[in-house]
Amino acid sequence: MDTAMLYALRDPAGIPSHPVIFLVLGVLTFALHIAAVQMMLGASGLTLWGALSSDPNRRRLAQAMLGVAKVMTSVAVLLGVAPLLFVQVLFDPMWYASNVLSAWWVIGFIFILIAGYLLMYVFHSLNPGLAARKKSTCPGSMLLSIALMLVVGYIMHALTYQMLFPDQWVEWYAPGGNLDTSGTTLHTFNLWRFGFFIALSIPVAGALLVGYQRYYAARADYDRGYLAWTGRLGQGLIAVGGVIAVTFGALWMATLPENQAAFVTSPWVFVALAALLGFVAFARWVNGRMESGWAYSVLGVGAVALIVVAAAREALRWSVLFGVFGYDALDYQVNMDWYSTITFFVTFGVLGGGVLGYLLTVAWQAGRTQGVYTPGPFVTRMGSMALWMIVLWIVHYFAVGLYVWFR
Repeated sequence: MDTAMLYALRDPAGIPSHPVIFLVLGVLTFALHIAAVQMMLGASGLTLWGALSSDPNRRRLAQAMLGVAKVMTSVAVLLGVAPLLFVQVLFDPMWYASNVLSAWWVIGFIFILIAGYLLMYVFHSLNPGLAARKKSTCPGSMLLSIALMLVVGYIMHALTYQMLFPDQWVEWYAPGGNLDTSGTTLHTFNLWRFGFFIALSIPVAGALLVGYQRYYAARADYDRGYLAWTGRLGQGLIAVGGVIAVTFGALWMATLPENQAAFVTSPWVFVALAALLGFVAFARWVNGRMESGWAYSVLGVGAVALIVVAAAREALRWSVLFGVFGYDALDYQVNMDWYSTITFFVTFGVLGGGVLGYLLTVAWQAGRTQGVYTPGPFVTRMGSMALWMIVLWIVHYFAVGLYVWFR
């Protein structure tokens, strides 16, 4: 498929703001999304690991991580919408072509995700008080939940990977000249690429445990031996998982198709490698300071490393679509819409930041409080402000809609 055809498939309406804004937001939101995915997978794995054991520490951790897995699944789904929309805006010819070629899997993705999430709740409902039980009921439900979540991730991997092969779309759609409109095939994949992002869930789960042990150290009702064991486990996961992820990343780079192979020597590869190794090294430095506030910063440094990895991933996509096929997302026609742009950033920064800040503050203080948590005056005012911001946003939404309608 030539470059002219890719340009012809663009939305003739153009885009409402400069492409760089969408590129940057795409990287940042993907990093947030993949971090939530990796926390969900890591927490799910620790849940299953503990559920299959009679060790009291492992079972206690399993109960805690099951709660994390459920919440992070919701967060991952919510945060997954944003990078998907940004990809649709800038790379719509490639994204929609990939979706049409594998339409059955695009639709099936939703049902598989729902089934995987429900199975997580099935395991939860069958195992109340998991930490106090000697044996888990139906751990296969948790195992199947993890398996289905991995299938969901693999589908998304294949769809995004197929975007990078516009020269093969015609052959996939009409192999041997015979039309295939079934949409039942995932046409290409790279298991090392998929494995790299899945393997990152190991060190991410480790960083979560390092923060977990420091967070609950403020609670007098938490056993110090259990927290110390959790911290050691977290440090081990970061070290081992970091090695596994870097190895998978190297194998991904080694198996790039011929027209992508030049990216191996790109500065982005070495910057991403340095970020991951720096994250592991920083965690090792914190190992002797687990009782200090530095333990929390392991998650922050890991988040920065994931942003760098997300940027390198985007750079690879750019090097293929622009460098190989001549598709330049930066020359997309811009029909500037200041209202929608300002509304997005106000919603994201002011409304989202205010409401999320309140929820995180409540969650932070409640978790560190033994017994019943009662918010203070400041937190109560935060909640009132968050509620009013939501009300004002809803009023604004309908006011604009009615104005446009009657106009």
